[in-house]
Amino acid sequence: MVRVIADTTTPASPVGGEPLPRKDAERIAGVLKALADPNRLRLISLIQSTEGGEACVCELTEPLGLSQPTISHHLRILTEAGLVERDKRGVWAYFRIVPETLNAVADLLTPPKRRGRRRS
Repeated sequence: MVRVIADTTTPASPVGGEPLPRKDAERIAGVLKALADPNRLRLISLIQSTEGGEACVCELTEPLGLSQPTISHHLRILTEAGLVERDKRGVWAYFRIVPETLNAVADLLTPPKRRGRRRS
């Protein structure tokens, strides 16, 4: 499992003004790679917009027009990157966003001088 940003230490930022260590670059790249797929971005958006902030795989297939195995594959990648959490209930799996990871990604890409002005 990757758990890229969800580490206890905050990685250096590529826009922080200091050279980015290789380890941090690899961790950040893993999360960005997980986000770099249009279907995964749509999954995050769909999950975030659902009432209660969580969605079952069965609720995500029709809006994306993809099969359940394909949706599950994308959700596994998002889960491994620490972007979503999975909760198994009976035969169904429900997913919710991990806001700390999305906030960490936003902080990594926001220059330090602008972080205080970023909308919450």
